[in-house]
Amino acid sequence: MQTPRVTFGVSRLFFLREAADVGGPSCEHTDHRAEARSSEQRVDWSSEALDDIQVKELNRRSSGQAFEVILSPSSKDANREFPLSPLKKKGTSLDEIKRKLDAAEERRKSHEAEVLKHLAEQRDHSKEVSQKAFEENCNFRNTVREKLNQKMLANMENRSAQMAALNEKFKEKDKKLEEVRKNKEAMKEN
Repeated sequence: MQTPRVTFGVSRLFFLREAADVGGPSCEHTDHRAEARSSEQRVDWSSEALDDIQVKELNRRSSGQAFEVILSPSSKDANREFPLSPLKKKGTSLDEIKRKLDAAEERRKSHEAEVLKHLAEQRDHSKEVSQKAFEENCNFRNTVREKLNQKMLANMENRSAQMAALNEKFKEKDKKLEEVRKNKEAMKEN
């Protein structure tokens, strides 16, 4: 059996030495569960027990020191190792196996239903989004078409107004030219 090793900081080691001098743990550090133990299970803090303890300094830092406390076995009888007993498996019955399989099948079905529900929700959401995008696109096209038609009508009206104004000007010029010709002819005849 390997010797148990315990690592403590300075304050814990001081507590161990103080407890050994007093003959047991002080009142401040009393473990109430330890009081319930039988006398054979209690820790022996006598000086004989502390002779079996070796203390090695691990490292020294500005924050404190660390020690390794090596506890050696108290007797040669304690040297043997106690193997851990294997866990006893209780026999599983056919009904229990069927119940577990049914529960697993139920969990699988519920998980599958959740996945299908989630996929259906995603599909519905994507349909709604595409429908909304299609409607917005149609609305945009209609508004653009209406605006374009209004602009074209306004341009046609402006163009026809400009053409009417030009025709009116040309008619006035023709009238003036006609008057000038008549006046010239009248002057020539006079």
